[in-house]
Amino acid sequence: MFWKKKKNNDRKSDNRNLGQKIAELFGKSGSLEDFYEELEEMLISGDMGGSVTMEIVDELRERVKNDKIKDKDTVLKELRTIISESLKTKTIHPVKDTLNVYLVLGVNGVGKTTTIAKLSRYFKKEGFDKIAFAAGDTFRAAAIDQLKIQGERAGCRVIAQDHGADPGAVIFDSIASAKSHGEELILADTAGRMHNKSNLINELKKIDKIVNSNIDKEGSYRKILVLDATTGQNGLQQAEVFNDAVDVDCVVLTKYDATARGGLVVAISRKLNIPVAFVGHGEGLDDLSEFDPESYLDDLLAQ
Repeated sequence: MFWKKKKNNDRKSDNRNLGQKIAELFGKSGSLEDFYEELEEMLISGDMGGSVTMEIVDELRERVKNDKIKDKDTVLKELRTIISESLKTKTIHPVKDTLNVYLVLGVNGVGKTTTIAKLSRYFKKEGFDKIAFAAGDTFRAAAIDQLKIQGERAGCRVIAQDHGADPGAVIFDSIASAKSHGEELILADTAGRMHNKSNLINELKKIDKIVNSNIDKEGSYRKILVLDATTGQNGLQQAEVFNDAVDVDCVVLTKYDATARGGLVVAISRKLNIPVAFVGHGEGLDDLSEFDPESYLDDLLAQ
């Protein structure tokens, strides 16, 4: 049995990643209760969050007890199964023969404009060549300029109005313009000023209503939330705000590294029921990948 009575406290000061910590924990001697307590600490430190961690560890306790599990490999397998059952992923593809509108959400600084450029490259590889960017973040003049730079970089037309223009009007005009140009997909930037959540939510609800009133086919409208994977529980709070406003379809995680603090993926999936579609892992246009749950679990649990 791997939870023999602990003789001393042999905790290390840490520059190990989460997977290494969990792997080493399973090799330690100690009481079963010590094991669960340390596992909770590790999962919380890996950004899984307190409530989600407690649910997962309680479920693991129950399975170990009911199935009379006594070896560490089986316990690790059960932990992997529980986390796997929590994960939600989604692959999104534009609908053929219509204009698709993808609203790209997120607070300032998470990498929205870069992600828009990466998404355009990804969908061009999928065969959608006629893509336009809509500069819906009119609150910051810099946001419009940044989107124009990314549009030039990605080879996509940018539809923009002046700084301070009504964001809903920008999106409405962008849809009309894209239809007249025969474009297949609009990737629309949006504001992310979290210091005034009520204004942000009202603005997004208005844009959401405009898009819903102007799409032609079911499934051609998606709301994609961009989160910085290094922000931990702040990322979960951001997801809650945006999801309450417009019912987020999926998440893109930027600055992604599953081996360090990858628990945010589990927290978003389990607590908010929002799937992760893509992960960004660099600044290049091609540095965007579909989220792979099995690879994520291999990294998270050091397998």
